[in-house]
Amino acid sequence: MMMSGADRVGLTHCKFVLVFAVLMDLLGVSTLLIGVFVPLEIGGRDFSDLLVYSGAVLVLMSMGAWIMWYSGNIDGLISEKELTPKRNAVDRLARTLSRRVRRPHRSHSTS
Repeated sequence: MMMSGADRVGLTHCKFVLVFAVLMDLLGVSTLLIGVFVPLEIGGRDFSDLLVYSGAVLVLMSMGAWIMWYSGNIDGLISEKELTPKRNAVDRLARTLSRRVRRPHRSHSTS
């Protein structure tokens, strides 16, 4: 069954950020669990703490990516024009001033 463009929702926006968030989750959790449960001593030094802290930092980075992905997928915000189709005096004044500023000024030369 084929889906049209309007029917596809969910994972269509910010795919790169979604992949980044999932990878950081997997790497962070696995690094954290390895640091907790696997005794890692190399040359008499314990590297478990390094893995635990690195895993926590990766999970924190993934939380930031999840926030970016979620805010990039927010749809359905109603614009001000859809709320108020009638133009009020402030809109007309702002539009008039904007047109006057954009219009090139003609310089009067007296030579």
